[in-house]
Amino acid sequence: MKRNHSSHHKNNQNPPRKWLIIPTLTISLLLLFILLLLPHTKPSSSSPSFDNFTTQLNLPKLPKFAYLLTGTKGEVSQLKRVLQATYHPRNYYLLHLDLEASDEERLELAKYVKSESVFVVFRNVMVVGKGDLVTYKGPTMIASTLHSVALFLKRVGDWDWFVNLSASDYPLFSQDDLLHIFSFMPRDINFIEHTSNMGWKEYQRARPIIIDPALYHSRVSSVYYAKEKRSLPSSIKLFTGSEWVVLTKPFLEFCVWGWDNLPRTLLMYYTNFLSSNEGYFHTVICNHKDYQNTTINHDLRYLRWDNPPKQHPLSLKLEHFEDMAHSGAPFARKFDKDDPILDKIDKELLGRSDGHFTRGGWCVGNNLKGNDPCAVYGNRDVVKPSLRSKILEKLMLKLLDYENFRPKQCK
Repeated sequence: MKRNHSSHHKNNQNPPRKWLIIPTLTISLLLLFILLLLPHTKPSSSSPSFDNFTTQLNLPKLPKFAYLLTGTKGEVSQLKRVLQATYHPRNYYLLHLDLEASDEERLELAKYVKSESVFVVFRNVMVVGKGDLVTYKGPTMIASTLHSVALFLKRVGDWDWFVNLSASDYPLFSQDDLLHIFSFMPRDINFIEHTSNMGWKEYQRARPIIIDPALYHSRVSSVYYAKEKRSLPSSIKLFTGSEWVVLTKPFLEFCVWGWDNLPRTLLMYYTNFLSSNEGYFHTVICNHKDYQNTTINHDLRYLRWDNPPKQHPLSLKLEHFEDMAHSGAPFARKFDKDDPILDKIDKELLGRSDGHFTRGGWCVGNNLKGNDPCAVYGNRDVVKPSLRSKILEKLMLKLLDYENFRPKQCK
């Protein structure tokens, strides 16, 4: 069947509707966002009614996400699967295999991107040709992330949120659901789990001085420790949290272009910091007046931990499915390669078949005889949120509740 991006809609008598299903909580979400834009004072019983605003509001513009999908040696097939599950023509995708992966694996990934006609038409998937050397627990992890952000800023300009995912992550909602709910979100909101309570990290992360050999050599090796310790900085407050983030373009421009000294100063400080990817963005955002009130203290990931927590979360299995599906988190981690729970997510949450894209409003083909419905595509601005989007919306309402939102910012 001939694949065509535009001809499908030329034969339609009516233009496509951007939203075909509107969750019942949307009005509540809109009102809550209006409240967030008002001065940061607690509403009183005499606050004016906001009902009249709803009649003046049009449906907001759909956002765009910039996805960084990262992997290492032996993870090409997993990275492809994450790409297929998260793909939408509106978004942008950067695929990065670190230097541990072979040139053959990088070539395989690049060939796949070039051979998929949807990617060719929409031109929104990029592959890093020369992988960064990334040391586990070293500053090269945050350096690689900043490099990827710089590529997004240089190559594409019209995106709203940056999302980092690894090959062991997976989405729990379709992109149509995500785009629909995030279209009602203020575009200056950053999702980053953070705390200034360093706890054990003060003596195991902040005070030790480490050297990452990957900064000077082309082979991966473990970080090594200096004998000296250092005191905590006095001019800034250190924050720590999850390395998995959903950050806005304006904040990341601030980090990369560095018109203020803070991002550069902290980047130098975190060069000798263990697991700097769990502290750099958190400390920058919470130490600058323009951004410290833009945070939501959540990483939008579903994880399971040992008790007490270890370095990495538990691998998710079938017994975690129900709790995960109703958590409202857009993404989950971590998953073992080809674990049966991924097939269950595809079938019951994403409506995706093996090797196909997650179906969205942009897909206009049929799935008869195992065909990929996204092999025939129409308008990428047509979004068909499912009933599951209400679960995501419920989480957003909870995170943005006045009693929950402000008190958890950069504390």
